[in-house]
Amino acid sequence: MMDRYVTGAVIRRLREGKGMTQEELARRIHVSGKAVSKWETGQGFPDLSLLDPLARALDISVIELMSGEDRRNGNRSANMLKSRFYVCPVCGNVILAAGEAVISCCGITLPPLTPEVPDAGHALRVAVSEDEYYVSSDHPMEKDHCLSFLAAVSDQSVHLVKLYPEGAAEARFGIRGVRCLLAYCSRHGLFRLGREAFGTDVTPAPYRT
Repeated sequence: MMDRYVTGAVIRRLREGKGMTQEELARRIHVSGKAVSKWETGQGFPDLSLLDPLARALDISVIELMSGEDRRNGNRSANMLKSRFYVCPVCGNVILAAGEAVISCCGITLPPLTPEVPDAGHALRVAVSEDEYYVSSDHPMEKDHCLSFLAAVSDQSVHLVKLYPEGAAEARFGIRGVRCLLAYCSRHGLFRLGREAFGTDVTPAPYRT
């Protein structure tokens, strides 16, 4: 039933927040003003087929419409340093969003990962060659406890390397523009190493065959 997901109060609040009348909203989604009025007074509910056009008319996502929340992404300038990572605890899927988002996977709404400073058990070694960082770790790479990915983040991009149990905990990233490095532990979460901690490292990187 749609009344479990989209209430008249939510539609009215979002419509008024956009400065639209009921008639204006109705025209945008090709229904009558009377239909919108009925939704907002609880006398009826939008059909499933109207969810997408209704969300677009209100300038939000379908998920936001169904949750009754109007989330705004403050990352309009596309600064990738504001990227958020989400990891599904069921299938291990890694999802990257350029800002705050409502993310779900395997029927679960995922919280964004909050990065912490690496401790001794999650230390990263960073070696530098002419044009790349070689990042490695002595972290266990067991099936139930491993580094799932390493990533390098700049203002314009995120380079993520997926890692796997019994594999090497290492990756190479182009140096240009990198502002921080990230490592995700399947047991302890996300860790962030700022450039101030590795930008002056001059240790040669291992030769790449």
